[in-house]
Amino acid sequence: MPPRAELDPLTMTDEMEAIDEATQYRRKIDHTLARFSAAHDEMNAEEAKRRERRERLSPASLIESTRTALQRVVTPVPSPEEDAEQAEQTRLQEKKARKIERSVRFGRIAAAVVAGLVFLGIGGAWGAQTYFDAKFTQVSALDENSSDIQDADAQANDENFLMVGSDSRDGATAEEGVGTADSTPGARSDTVMVAHVPADRKRVVVTSFPRDLEINRPDCQKWDPAQNKTTDEVFPGQKIAKLNTAYAVGGPACVTKVIQQITGLRINHFVGIDFNGFKEMVDAVHGVTVHNEKPIDDGILGKVLLETGDVTISGDQALNFVRARHVKGDPTSDYGRIKRQQEFIGALLKKVMSSDVVLDPGKLSDFITAFAKATFGDNLGVKQMMTLAQSMKGMDQSKISFLTVPTTGEANSRGNEVLVRSKTKALFDALRNNTQLPDPNAPVPPSEQAPPTSTSKSSSKTTSKSTTSTSKKTSTTG
Repeated sequence: MPPRAELDPLTMTDEMEAIDEATQYRRKIDHTLARFSAAHDEMNAEEAKRRERRERLSPASLIESTRTALQRVVTPVPSPEEDAEQAEQTRLQEKKARKIERSVRFGRIAAAVVAGLVFLGIGGAWGAQTYFDAKFTQVSALDENSSDIQDADAQANDENFLMVGSDSRDGATAEEGVGTADSTPGARSDTVMVAHVPADRKRVVVTSFPRDLEINRPDCQKWDPAQNKTTDEVFPGQKIAKLNTAYAVGGPACVTKVIQQITGLRINHFVGIDFNGFKEMVDAVHGVTVHNEKPIDDGILGKVLLETGDVTISGDQALNFVRARHVKGDPTSDYGRIKRQQEFIGALLKKVMSSDVVLDPGKLSDFITAFAKATFGDNLGVKQMMTLAQSMKGMDQSKISFLTVPTTGEANSRGNEVLVRSKTKALFDALRNNTQLPDPNAPVPPSEQAPPTSTSKSSSKTTSKSTTSTSKKTSTTG
């Protein structure tokens, strides 16, 4: 090692030796950075200690350490036999894990199969609907652009089903007790009712019209009931006529025109039901339960139903139940029949939408087949009828009203029932605009009251009519 004095100052690495200013400045910066680094490391170390201390003294850590200590105290040292048992448990756990993995795999496969079945089910349902829809006899009945429709905008998305029960005897036999086409030719509408389902689907109002309601019948094309179609022949209008003559001369299109004139409703579904095939619909669901308050003994049809209370009826008995209009002890005649018809339709729809029928492919198929065979209509099919049935079945019974169009309750000198125009207007204004229904007990204006009569029959009929016209939320759906 040469003497220090003989060394080149620029090659010295010892800080004690003289160096140039640039080297001194660089080393000063290095020393400063080193001190900062050391201080940073010390701060990190202290922070790590504080963090470790906090974690060690945290409640969760204390609980875990206590639990571990207790386990060490109470858990004995496993014996060889226990070691073997633990090994067996481990093998069982592994086997269980493999089983779960297989289940998950099978579940995925099952999900794919279910998805496929749902897809096929939807396709099958669509195919079934198309199949059954093809069975319905379609007729021309609707006129949704008629000038008779009022408040058209307010009726957007409303559903109005005009249901007409035809008493055509075509195809009926003498044994059925309803007459034949030779004894009673032509067709009449013994039943006329409108089921109104508003766009919000929050209520259903079924309004019936007496067959002898006095109307102003418009010009109508002649109806051929045997072929379910209109002809080119035109029947001239008649200012004073019975409601059932509208169907007799002009068929579905004529009765639709009359009802739209009276109600201002946009009729968008027409359903014609031939009573001759009606009983097959009831038999298909194995009968319908009705609540009968008193025995029904008809002067023409005989003893229709003598049992009282909840009674299940089917076949000819059900047919006569809705047809009877000469019941002994019932001076209301047609109004009593309207009430029974409303009750029966509600009970039938309830039965059709019950799980006993919906979940039974045989019953459901038989009913739809019988219904399609016994009905004809316009804008009519499985989907449309399910809309009506579901609305009436799934709704709170307090939201379903069965009414009769307001009349004076007494036949006039021509034997016709007469509308109370003011109350009729109030009723259908409320339906079209989906507002609260008017009070059915509101008094009839003096100018529209029927002339007083001295016969007890008329008095009794008035009283009964008042009761019938206020029949809301009855047992018809029970």
